[in-house]
This record gives sequence, structure tokens and C-alpha cells, in this order.
Amino acid sequence: MKGSLKNEQSSTLIPMAILTCMFFIFGFVTWLNGPLIPFFKLACELTESQAYFVTFAFYIAYFVMAIPSSWLIEKVGYKNGLSLGLIVISLGAFLFYPAAGTRTFGLFLGALFIMGTGLAILQTAANPYVVVIGPRESAAARISILGLANKFAGFIAPIALTALVLSNMADYTAEKIAILDSAAKSAALDSLALQLQTPYIYMGLIILILAVLVKFSPLPEINLDEDNDISHLSIFQQIKNVAQRPQLVLGVITLMLYMAAEVIAGDSIGSFGKKLGVYGENGDFYLKLTSFTMTAMVIGYILGITLIPKYISQVLALKISGLLGMILILFIVFISPNIIVSLPGIPPLPVVLLLVALLGLANALCWPAIWPMSLQDLGGYTKIGGAMLIMAIVGGAVFPLIYGALADAINMTSQAHTTFEKTRSGNQIAYLVLLPAYCMILFYAIKGHKYRSWSKN
Repeated sequence: MKGSLKNEQSSTLIPMAILTCMFFIFGFVTWLNGPLIPFFKLACELTESQAYFVTFAFYIAYFVMAIPSSWLIEKVGYKNGLSLGLIVISLGAFLFYPAAGTRTFGLFLGALFIMGTGLAILQTAANPYVVVIGPRESAAARISILGLANKFAGFIAPIALTALVLSNMADYTAEKIAILDSAAKSAALDSLALQLQTPYIYMGLIILILAVLVKFSPLPEINLDEDNDISHLSIFQQIKNVAQRPQLVLGVITLMLYMAAEVIAGDSIGSFGKKLGVYGENGDFYLKLTSFTMTAMVIGYILGITLIPKYISQVLALKISGLLGMILILFIVFISPNIIVSLPGIPPLPVVLLLVALLGLANALCWPAIWPMSLQDLGGYTKIGGAMLIMAIVGGAVFPLIYGALADAINMTSQAHTTFEKTRSGNQIAYLVLLPAYCMILFYAIKGHKYRSWSKN
């Protein structure tokens, strides 16, 4: 018995180590978007809502490519799928070179879409994998370990990008750019954009090397259809059949809304901090604020690893997440941005920014809990169910655009003579779009995940 347990732990260790590296890459590539939003807004002369096409181009790839990724993995296998996903990410990183050279926002968006496509392949392969390589009741804890690597990378990414690329952002403030004539302004912005070339070339090369290492790694192949082979069914028939599983359909909706919350909390905080004048000594501190949200998520994942399933269930963790998110959103929207707190080693910060960062704590355990709850009892449909959950990442594409458009609309009408509008920018009020998301998360934790048939609900 002891030997069997030891072999089971050993067989899980290698895949978990490889998947942890994969999720670190997920996090590093994904959470570069936060500081890129204000960067592109300046370098490509964009409005608030236009800048959020950064997240749209990146996350819409998950929706478009999730089902093709599932088909691809069926053909080449999970291990080759991971390697191929890394290759696609590296191609997107290389595309940043001509995009920066021409300062063309459309090319940047194309590069981000390609990188998102690579991540869609990786996520489609990796997430079902981690659910089935060990006991299902501890799946949330395993995903929390991977999430910890993901969000630790998310903590590092904005700091690394700011230090290596954006450290001189104080020389390119909107105020300084505005006083330049047309030729000087164009030259300054060209110089700013070119700073992205070298780091993304290096990143592409590193990821390409990792793709080769994964290809020749001892990662075992898995078969999710062995208990209920549905390979004879077309992809459309599989989708039709799996749509009869309420726990999955509601899980997809919940995950989509959760992704809206995660992306907005991580990627909007920098622009919000800039709006509130949080520049710091070097004029670039607002670019690092995404790391605050990632720190809160890391804390949440550590709690998940520690508490699930020994002390609390993944269902209870999701309930707490939804309730905490609802409370934080109400405080974020209604608290005055003039309330300042001083913390050691950082510039004075409005409390509302810290509350936005704390959304990371509310978000941390949503992904680890929703995945195993949604895939439970799917049998041979686990693979297509995983692909549909990957499609739900589209929430990270659509809702930031809604947030940005709402923020722009409110900011443009900020001349109205009301105290509420004078003290709160559109960036702050727009966080209300996340309130329904946390309501859905709470509903799914309480009741939605229990449904097994539409006719009985």
C-alpha cells in the first residue's frame, strides 16, 4: 500500500513540476498587459476605451481558438500540445519587433492575439490535466499551486517590464508630449515604442527554448476518454450533448464573469492609479500597481493550498470569494479617493487603490474552484468541457472594453455639478460592472454547481 502511494505521488510530481513552469509562463505573459495599457495609451495616442483593446485582442483569442485547440490536442496529444502552444507564444513575442518599429497599434494587437492563441492551446491542455492527475477533491489545491506560480509571475512581470523598458516613463508624460511640435512628438513616441523590441525578442527566444525542453521532457500522456469514449462524435454533437450538463454551462458563465473580475482588477489599476496622480519619485509607480493585485492573489492561493480541502471545501472557498468581491466593489465605488494611506517604502496611496488590489484576494480561489466543480461527472466529455471553460476566458476580452467605455463616458460628463462626479472619476464608478460577476460567483457556489439536469431545476 505504501509503495503504491509513493508511486502515485511520484507519478504526479513530474507533471506538476512541468505544469508549474507552464503556469509561470501563463502569468508572466498575461500580466504584462496591465502596464502595457497605459504604455500603449501614450505611445499610440489612444483613448481609455481604445487602450483596453490590448486585453480584448489577447483574451478574445481564447474564445476563438479554444475549440480548435481541443481538436488540435486530440490530434497531437497533450504533451505536443504544450510544446506547440509555447512555439505560438514565441511567434507572437517576435511580432512585437516590427510592431514597435512602426509604432502600429494594429500590429501590436495582432501580436497579442497570437500570444493569446498560444496560451489558449496551453490552457486547453493543462487545466483538464491537473484535474485528473490526482484525487478530484484536492484538485482545487493542486490548481492553487499552479495559480501561485501564475500570480507570482504576475507579480514579477510589471516590475520587470517597468525596470527594463518603462523606467524612463517620466520623460514621456502626456503633459511633456503635448507641448512638442508634430515632428518632435512623433520622434519621441517612436523612441518610446522601440523600447519594447529587445525584451520581447529575448522573451520569445526563452519561450522557444522551453518549447524544445517540454517536447523532450518525461511528461506522460493522458487519456481523458478512456472511461467513456466519445471520439466517434463530431465536435458539434459533443457540444450539443455537453450543453445538457447544467454544472458545466453555469460554470462557463461563472468563469466568464470571474475572468472579467480578474482582468479588470489586474489591468485597470495602473490606469486608475495614473488618474489619481500616483506617480512616485520616478514618475512610473502607477505602472507597478498590477503587482499589488497579484500580491493579493498570491496570498489567496497560499490560503487555498493551506486550507483546501483539509479545513474548508472548495465550495466554501468560492462562497467566500463571491461575498468578499461584492463587498469590495461597493466600497471601491462609494469610498472617497481623497482618503490616503502611507505605507513604508511606497508613495502615499488612495485607499481605494488598495481595495482594488484586494479584489485579487477575492479572485484567487475562483479559478481553482470553478474548474473541478464544472468538470465533475462529465466523463468522456471532460475534454470538450475544458475547451468550453477556456472559451469563457472571453470575459477578460469583453468586460474590460465595457469598463473602459463606461469610464470614458463618465469622465466626459465629469463637468456636471454634482459632488459625486467631482470626487469620483469614471474609472472608479465603472467598477460597478463587476458587481453582477461576484453575484454569479456566489450563486454558483451556493446552488449552481449542484445542478445535473435542466428539467429538474
